[in-house]
Amino acid sequence: MPAQEGDRATLARVAAEAEVSLSTVSKVLNGRGGVGDDTRARVETLLHDHGYNRRGSAHVSTLIELVFGELGTEWTLEVLRGVERVAKESGLSVVVTQSGDRRGPAPDWVESALERSPVGVVLVLSGLPDESVRQLRVRNIPFVIIDPAGDPPPGVPSVGAANWSGGMAAARYLIELGHRRIAVVSGPDDMLMARARLSGFRSALDAASIALPSEYVRSGEFHRESGLEAGRELLALPEPPTAIFASSDLQALGIYEAARERGVIIPDQLSVIGFDDLPVAAWVGPPLTTVRQPTAEMAEQATRLVLGSRDASAGTQQLRLDLATELIPRDSTAPPPPL
Repeated sequence: MPAQEGDRATLARVAAEAEVSLSTVSKVLNGRGGVGDDTRARVETLLHDHGYNRRGSAHVSTLIELVFGELGTEWTLEVLRGVERVAKESGLSVVVTQSGDRRGPAPDWVESALERSPVGVVLVLSGLPDESVRQLRVRNIPFVIIDPAGDPPPGVPSVGAANWSGGMAAARYLIELGHRRIAVVSGPDDMLMARARLSGFRSALDAASIALPSEYVRSGEFHRESGLEAGRELLALPEPPTAIFASSDLQALGIYEAARERGVIIPDQLSVIGFDDLPVAAWVGPPLTTVRQPTAEMAEQATRLVLGSRDASAGTQQLRLDLATELIPRDSTAPPPPL
């Protein structure tokens, strides 16, 4: 479909204000090379300021792009299942991209994404550089971040979980069981979700006047290996904890392994709580008590937001949504052993 007369007029005005040719504006719109960074940024800013959206393209995309900083865990599979469910309902396909790390995509990702021209982008990352936000907005490609590691800037919509209340629920449950020597294995210190889970956990202990010694606090990645290392350290203490809250189910599985190495029986001698409620949590022995984070539902909600905001208002672009967490009691927790 050819560009509308109003669109051609807008492009001509942008070219004049940017002091570039119309072909340069076209290169910027289509993500092609041959344009300097400063010129590209100037043109994109003007396109955004003039409210230009590429509605007249002859190409109708059937793709949703799902971008991970890291692949290969049960958690990422849950995200993929959620996105695929909604995409299938809408007759769309999902293209999965691994780019960058948890903080953001690699610098060249946005150019590749513009070439694919998806109907929308779901990102499992902390955030997006301002330039990438501008480039996606100019081309009317909506995006949403799932479970952001940091605090996304204004104008970057996100879907997360109630991490603080989840950490508090885990600590309260262990306190109600009678535990007083309670340790925690947190996630990376630079991730907002990890700090929120730890903060909620600490708040519950403070409210119950239960001390949290520094040696009872360990941090690492949300992986089994981090849980194994932290579990070994905690169980080797002169006065080991009777309960451990792990900030992810995978960390909890590492703690299971550390307990087996030392002959510590779960839950008779050690209670363990995880966070996520991945399918594996119900399959391990004993089944893992955990805080359910609605991962698949978060992915579904993010995808619906993307599809519903292709003609979005500014209000939608400001959205920050946190879904509720829920404690799921299973057989990995029990009252502490008698002194």
